Amino acid sequence: MSQTVRTRPEGSARALNEAYDTALLDLDGVVYAGGNAIAYAVASLDTARDAGMRLAYVTNNALRTPDAVAAHLTELGIPTGAGEVITSAQAVARLISEEVPAGARVLVIGGEGLRVALRERGLTPVESADDDPAAVVQGFGGPELPWGRFAEAAYAVARGVPWYASNTDLTIPSGRGIAPGNGAAVEVVRIATGAEPRVAGKPLPPMHRETILRTGARRPLVVGDRLDTDIEGAFNGDVDSLLVLTGVTDGAGLLAAPPQHRPTYVDADLRGLLTGQPEVVPGEAPAGVEGAAGPVFRCGGWIAWAGPDRLEVAEQGSGKTLDGLRALCAAAWTAAGDGVCELDGGKALARIGL
Repeated sequence: MSQTVRTRPEGSARALNEAYDTALLDLDGVVYAGGNAIAYAVASLDTARDAGMRLAYVTNNALRTPDAVAAHLTELGIPTGAGEVITSAQAVARLISEEVPAGARVLVIGGEGLRVALRERGLTPVESADDDPAAVVQGFGGPELPWGRFAEAAYAVARGVPWYASNTDLTIPSGRGIAPGNGAAVEVVRIATGAEPRVAGKPLPPMHRETILRTGARRPLVVGDRLDTDIEGAFNGDVDSLLVLTGVTDGAGLLAAPPQHRPTYVDADLRGLLTGQPEVVPGEAPAGVEGAAGPVFRCGGWIAWAGPDRLEVAEQGSGKTLDGLRALCAAAWTAAGDGVCELDGGKALARIGL
């Protein structure tokens, strides 16, 4: 895969679970939402695994241990071992272990997932800035994390102790809605100290490196719902990606994606792992289509193009919504080049049913 500017989603004649050896799957918005399995996820993952695809679950949430995540997935009907779960806690623990002495003390601002990951790397978790830590690490600690823990981090960072963060996601989904994530907590310490942490989680390279080291994947496919973590992480790792529309990304966000946020493939849900992907074909406007100028892009029964101030779409036969979205992506991304498409896509999205 090259780092050229992507101008349209790619096609695949082979089912994705046959074209790639390992699926690197995000969890929230991809496999489950609010703790419950997303429609078609369990059956699709079961089929992909039975056909020989390796599955790995990659999460920026540093609170839970791999054992806890694996147990949750197994309860949902997706048999999973702890070795199939990779967390940002593991990525940041490896990063710290490479930069401090063996057995060094690390001040932990977060939950059990961080403590377990640090011990796995031979480091010693401590609770106070007065414990002479060699590093400070901050990860999501859940809604019950006391405010005083942020002050403890600030005291150590202000003394010059190196500061690390598992991830900087500003929000995290919960069963009651969107809650502040670890990135919001990191901002508290940043404001108090003026310092900047070393960050390990998606979309940054330490997380991708951790995933590849633990899975041994040779032809990985990143599967996610977020453009700014999952898809950008795949871009930074120079691997292909599948965006599923079961999470936070909507059609408008996808059309406006800058190059590092443009997925290789787009599908509705995890059933997309089990199928090929249709080609988006550039060409000239067919006769009888009013207003089409310049290149048009065909996918299935839809054609799309960029007008002077908005994106346009026309149905040619029986068009599926996803094919219309793929064609619109091609029109928007081509018009934007290495920038962001600012053309209005609202009417075109409504016409294809989004």
